Amino acid sequence: MINIGLYYKIKSGKEKEFEGIFNDVVRLFKGAKGMNVAKLYREVGTNEYLIYSEWEDMRSFSDFVRSSEFKQVTSIGREMVDGTPRHRVFTEMERPV
Repeated sequence: MINIGLYYKIKSGKEKEFEGIFNDVVRLFKGAKGMNVAKLYREVGTNEYLIYSEWEDMRSFSDFVRSSEFKQVTSIGREMVDGTPRHRVFTEMERPV
C-alpha cells in the first residue's frame, strides 16, 4: 500500500468551492482501481488543504492521475489554487494520521 498527500493552498473566498470540487474527485476515486480511501483535511485557521489517499500500489495512483476524468476535474480546480500544489508519497511508516 502507498499513501499520497496532495497539498493545496486555496485562494481566499474559494474554500467552499474547492471543497465541492474535492467531493467530485472523491466520486472519481471510488471508481478507481486500487484506491482504498480518500480524505480531505483543512489546516485550522488557514486556507491550506491536504487530500490524503491510500492506494494499493503506485501504478493504480499513476493510472488514476493520468485519466481524462481526473484531468477534467483538476483543470476546473486550478483557478482556485494559490501557487503551485505539491505532493508527497508516504511509506507505510510515514503515514500522517
